[in-house]
Amino acid sequence: MTRRLFGTLCGLVFFVNLGRTAFAPLVEPLQAAFDVGPAAIGLVTSLVWFGTAVPRIPVGYLLTRVPRHRVVLGTGALLTTAAAFTATATTLLALQVGAFAIGIASGAYFVAAVPLVGELYPDAVGQAVGIHGTASQVAAVVAAPVVVTLLAAGEWRHVFWLLAACTAMLTAVLVVVVRTRETVPSSAGDDRNFREALSHWHVILTGVAMVAVVGFAWQGLFNFYVPYLTATKGFTPTQANTMLTVVFAAGVPAFWFSGRLADRLPHLPYVLGIVAAFGACLGALTLVSDFVPVLVVTATLGYVVHSLFPALDTYMLGALPAENRGSAYAVFSGVALLIESGGSGAVGFLTGADVPFDSVFRLFALALGIELAALLALYAAGRLPSDTRRLDVVTD
Repeated sequence: MTRRLFGTLCGLVFFVNLGRTAFAPLVEPLQAAFDVGPAAIGLVTSLVWFGTAVPRIPVGYLLTRVPRHRVVLGTGALLTTAAAFTATATTLLALQVGAFAIGIASGAYFVAAVPLVGELYPDAVGQAVGIHGTASQVAAVVAAPVVVTLLAAGEWRHVFWLLAACTAMLTAVLVVVVRTRETVPSSAGDDRNFREALSHWHVILTGVAMVAVVGFAWQGLFNFYVPYLTATKGFTPTQANTMLTVVFAAGVPAFWFSGRLADRLPHLPYVLGIVAAFGACLGALTLVSDFVPVLVVTATLGYVVHSLFPALDTYMLGALPAENRGSAYAVFSGVALLIESGGSGAVGFLTGADVPFDSVFRLFALALGIELAALLALYAAGRLPSDTRRLDVVTD
């Protein structure tokens, strides 16, 4: 029964992430369809990720009152509706509203589902989170090929009609699965005090510090990866879309192996090492231009950045106490994503003001270096909270 619920969650997260990542390969088609520039579509992609951030803290409070699996069901219904609305958009405002709603659904899903996944497999949290993340990452890998195929066969709206239909089907399957009470952790748990969750601010702040700047840079990079490669590196659109696929494809083994490594390695050194590697890869990307070097850096960067997410989730779920884990995790992810969501909007604004892509990404790499130096100093001084707790079984 646990495997059935876990498998259904892995299926649903595939479409949740497809809804978020489908906008990246649609940047140029949407510019043409709505006759707008990069700044306008950069705002649309930012709204997806801003929407992902906005519901997390409110949903964290909701989870002190409503079981996680019911919230997951609600997010499936919302994503279905939001995708259908986006598919019917005829104005830029409607497209922005639809993108924001897709983001809200995905953000609420992850807040409810990630702690639930950890509860299903309390003795292998990193592995379970990694597998769940792998399913999510596969969607990011196929996003560009799916979009290109659907554009060749029709128009951009077909992407969101497909998303609505598939999400509706998976949500219906989840309804059937959770009707059997044994498939969901049976205890009510103690995660009922949202105010107490905020008392773990030192853990929350540490998690935000380790992911926010990386996430900001990553959002700006991948949402504009195709325009970046075509404008700066001289790639054809086909080559650029291939690179976008590669950067996400590298995340599939990254989620799989990083989750397992997170169960075995000291969490803080591992996460800080990943942050350092991402900054190095981002800087290296601005220095190469030929196809093969860009391919190597792209694959490495994709592996590194996607290694961060299961590693950091494992750290957070272990460092937070069982009685406040779900709501405190929601606060962490909400604050982090509010910061991260501005990445693509910042890139769109700066490049729209004629700042070269390479200059923008070098600035991001510099900011990462400053952040990493501060974190390393705090770690050396013993000021960062360690994960010393074993993840106990917490259920709805």
